[in-house]
Amino acid sequence: MSLETREDLDPIETTEWIDSLESVLDREGEDRARYLMTRLADRLRRDGMKVPFSVTTPHRNTIPVHREAPMPGDLFMERRIRSLIRYNAIAQVIRNNRAKPGLGGHIASFMSSATLYDVGFNHFFRAPQGDFAGDLIYIQGHVAPGIYARSYLEGRLSEEQMDKFRQEVDGDGLSSYPHPWLMPDYWQFPTVSMGLGPIQAIYQAHVMKYLHHRELKDMYDRKIWCFMGDGECDEPESLGAISLAGRENLDNLIFVINCNLQRLDGPVRGNSRVMDEFEGVFRGAGWNVIKVVWGRHWDPLFEKDKKGILQKRMDEAVDGEYQNYKANGGAYTREHFFGKYPETEAMVNDLSDEDIWKLNRGGHDPFKVYAAYHEAVNTSNGKPTVILAHTVKGYGMGSGDGEAANEAHQVKSMEYEALKTFRDRFGIPITDEQLKDVPYYKPEEDSPELKYMHLQRERLGGYLPSRQSDFEALEIPSLEDKTFASQMGGSKGREVSTTMAFVRVLNGLVKDKTLGKKVVPIIPDEARTFGMEGMFRQLGIYTSEGQKYEPVDKGQIMFYREDQKGQILEEGITEAGAMSAWIAAATSYSNNNVTLLPFYIYYSMFGFQRIGDLAWAAGDLQARGFMVGGTAGRTTLNGEGLQHQDGHSLIQASTIPNCRSYDPTYAHEVAVILQDGLKRMFTDKENCFYYLTVMNENYEHPALENVPADDIVKGMYLLRETKGDKGRVQLLGSGTILREVEAAAELLENDWGIGADIWSVTSFNELRREALLLDREAFLNPDAEAAKPHVTKCLEGRDGPVIASTDYMKLYADQVRAWVPGDYTVLGTDGFGRSDTREKLRYFFEVDRYFVTVAALRALAERGEIDRKQVGEALKKYGIDANKPNPLTS
Repeated sequence: MSLETREDLDPIETTEWIDSLESVLDREGEDRARYLMTRLADRLRRDGMKVPFSVTTPHRNTIPVHREAPMPGDLFMERRIRSLIRYNAIAQVIRNNRAKPGLGGHIASFMSSATLYDVGFNHFFRAPQGDFAGDLIYIQGHVAPGIYARSYLEGRLSEEQMDKFRQEVDGDGLSSYPHPWLMPDYWQFPTVSMGLGPIQAIYQAHVMKYLHHRELKDMYDRKIWCFMGDGECDEPESLGAISLAGRENLDNLIFVINCNLQRLDGPVRGNSRVMDEFEGVFRGAGWNVIKVVWGRHWDPLFEKDKKGILQKRMDEAVDGEYQNYKANGGAYTREHFFGKYPETEAMVNDLSDEDIWKLNRGGHDPFKVYAAYHEAVNTSNGKPTVILAHTVKGYGMGSGDGEAANEAHQVKSMEYEALKTFRDRFGIPITDEQLKDVPYYKPEEDSPELKYMHLQRERLGGYLPSRQSDFEALEIPSLEDKTFASQMGGSKGREVSTTMAFVRVLNGLVKDKTLGKKVVPIIPDEARTFGMEGMFRQLGIYTSEGQKYEPVDKGQIMFYREDQKGQILEEGITEAGAMSAWIAAATSYSNNNVTLLPFYIYYSMFGFQRIGDLAWAAGDLQARGFMVGGTAGRTTLNGEGLQHQDGHSLIQASTIPNCRSYDPTYAHEVAVILQDGLKRMFTDKENCFYYLTVMNENYEHPALENVPADDIVKGMYLLRETKGDKGRVQLLGSGTILREVEAAAELLENDWGIGADIWSVTSFNELRREALLLDREAFLNPDAEAAKPHVTKCLEGRDGPVIASTDYMKLYADQVRAWVPGDYTVLGTDGFGRSDTREKLRYFFEVDRYFVTVAALRALAERGEIDRKQVGEALKKYGIDANKPNPLTS
């Protein structure tokens, strides 16, 4: 039996206890009352008794009326401005779809959240001023028209621009959603890929604390506001990192969840209350939870609710019912909500059906929203805050045109009569005749509305959203500098991995007097795998509270050291979290006016495969930094099997237009690529980021007399040549398979008298990208002499067929086929990975030295340059079974 249904055996005693509690609250305050309740609970637990506990509270506002901060400003003027913004947002979508049907756009989401944004823009969202870098706002992607409508009234956008919403190709249109790439001086963050805004906001707050504690940037009291929808919270990324925010005391973070109870197709939680669910989840993760459930029109009814029957009714109703109440009007609500109990029915006897319908939800009441925001920014308990705001999707659109309807999200237009109703409801001064054309409405510049808007933004430092797109260029050391030079002369007989070469360069950068503090090593939980544990003691692992314990490996040289000023971000087993931290660091030049050099090191298989959407967002955000895929390739991580071996991350990297990706084999290639990348991103300010694969296989690295740095960056260079008088082939390889290609060249020379030119291909992706650019130039300039791609220039005029072998799917090397002169054969690792020795795996996937050799002989035989019988002899000589399993299908 619950406490609510258990019979009160001694009502007088109960009253005495409640009176005592109220006395403590009145005389000594909430803290004292909370202390006493905690002591009582502790006493019960001491005897093993279960303490009544709930992480949720009744379905009503967290902040009682007497504790609400009074709302400043001209409330009438703010409602007027909010109404104009609502109307212009609708007008934008309707006008653009009338002119160009099919452009799309969304109305209902902003209608439900207009007040949430309006109160923020009028009173809380601060722009950069001097050393204060300003608040950061993650705006829900589907509300873009509402944000544009505000900027239109502010004079930041013209009517012509408003009429180019979702028309981006000509370069002067407005992005469909928040896209910094397309509007680099306006939008701060891309958020319409649901769930990515919340997790990025958390790690943005995390990195801001990191910068502050490392004394790289004073963050003052900057806030991160993240607006999101209740349906969006079904995405794992939305709530997956909230425990980090509580654990790391991210009191600079405020989530505002617009609980309009609807997804794109129907209710979020029709059979329960999503606000209860969120309250429990966030409170359990250590957040402050502020519920804004009911507007001030409900306050008189709560005053009447002496026995708590109204509250009981609210706690019984589920979200599907709340949606019905708004969709079906006042009479329906009177019968189905208030009519359940005589007490609640009596409460509304003096209210008309229209009055009942106007009983507002908290997210539409600026007074309630202001009180919640005020408490959020002024709470000093070290916790992040979430505001759960109860709203109606499609608010103001009318019940027949989307308000609280399941199809509200898909509404792109409104019928004329519905527009008239909307105009009248919000007092837009447009005639019936004018309304037929759905014109924008903007008051005169000297009108009270615009003066008020400008004044409020002036008080808050300027206009938002706004993004800083430029930064001060950094001076990057040359290849001759010791940071890179140490890797340029070969390994001198020692066997090392490219992972080790990368870590050595990283260590050199950390020690650089100018750049060292800017370097941010980021790892999920694999530092020891990548040989980076030496950095634990040297740099420290960042944590907001420092190290409260003595590490178990304190006696070792490379013990696990956590530090509030630590430089390493070790984010735990969360690729999405580590990637979000990298994005925050890689965009710090824009968001914090502090340029960082982030290196995110992870298992390559779990890179793009798991966080591809975040990597795409990084491109949109114009992130700058290195993603480093360790233990890369299908056959190098030999014992890990199907789900760990990577044969496709470079293909996935190629899908992001501003991601430059490389698969180096030798230390000098790693050094050249890193140095060139740093220069391009931070000196030349190219809008790109890098993906670099490194391997865990140890081998000797050659010393070249003249390292062809330019060709390494372009993606391909001649490594060496072998002799032969019975034919010649061109052998291409990358990653660890380049060494198999080199071994194949020796077999061809020694066993068959065939010579080879051996090419190290550091990036088939970059070769293709350059070739596409040159093809386009040639297509558009038919009278000019066409430039030849680098891959063509390398191979043109050289004898023999071309054979390429990599540790990636055949598609990776095959993508340059159009620009390879002559015959081209590609070997690759298509199929699922599996565990075995590297030798066995390379045989299984048919990319080892023997398959390269046979492929070369077959290509020569196809050209008639050798006897076809030699191909069969080679298969027999090297023990290749023609009936072996096909890796693509087995």
